[in-house]
Amino acid sequence: MGVQGPQLPVGTQVVVRVAAPDDRGGTAQRGATGRVAGVTPDGRYTVRLVDGRQTVARRDQLSLRTAYQDEAIELDQPDGDRLVREHTIYAAVVGSRAFGLDTDQSDTDTRGVYVAPTEAFWSLAKPPTHVDGPEPEWFSWEVERFCELALKSNPNLLEVLHSPLVVRQTPLGEELVGLRTAFLSQLAYQTYSGYVLSQFKKLETDFRRDGTPKWKHVMHLIRLLLSARELLLEATLVVDVGPHRERLLAVKRGELPWDEVERWRLTLHEELDKALQRTVLPATPDVATVDAWLRSVRKRGLGDA
Repeated sequence: MGVQGPQLPVGTQVVVRVAAPDDRGGTAQRGATGRVAGVTPDGRYTVRLVDGRQTVARRDQLSLRTAYQDEAIELDQPDGDRLVREHTIYAAVVGSRAFGLDTDQSDTDTRGVYVAPTEAFWSLAKPPTHVDGPEPEWFSWEVERFCELALKSNPNLLEVLHSPLVVRQTPLGEELVGLRTAFLSQLAYQTYSGYVLSQFKKLETDFRRDGTPKWKHVMHLIRLLLSARELLLEATLVVDVGPHRERLLAVKRGELPWDEVERWRLTLHEELDKALQRTVLPATPDVATVDAWLRSVRKRGLGDA
């Protein structure tokens, strides 16, 4: 059927993808530009062209004007799966197995970092910033995007660097892990709090819809608060929940009364605020060191296949 897309409201700028008769006995050429003027009873679109003529076309015979231009200059995109397979420098298991909260039903979630060849960035078709795959439960970031997000204290990425379950590590990966402390800063207070807020919104939605929370969400909220508190107090990120494991799993199973869980949450919020006042973490991460390393990686990536 060709290119499909969302329904088009009246006034949308479109390009006709195929030549079609117009209402004056002529032809609207492929590439003619106009606006959607209406929809016919059989579901086709009436298009008023720039010179006032009208033509009728199916949805798959029309493109949004900007999309049509993009398609005209589109290049084949780099193979993300191949980049991950051939250029991964570091990968680790995250999630419940890294937290020490896994059960027999737990997935094995792997997150990695790959370095696209430097010359790949010289093309109009840039390497992807992230790739979902090529294996199930495997997600990777290109190293530049990874550094950018980790410098903002994104919990997901910091946990990748601090996971005890490393599955792949090249010499460049060792260098990246060696920079772990450069990514740490007091920004963690804001980012972890933001993630906690996101989990709390999920809890509110659960309560409104079901009258009870999804206890897995509750467990993750508590785990994030514990992790953030320890990060600010100890200036290092410990992924495994250690002595909190059994209590957290009890939360996940819904075995603790809500009042007890809520008291734990509020206490952790207070402790997190106090930890921020005492932390030895710098106010901002060591961006210059990370940037210098990334520049060196790009220089060493010249000529890579």
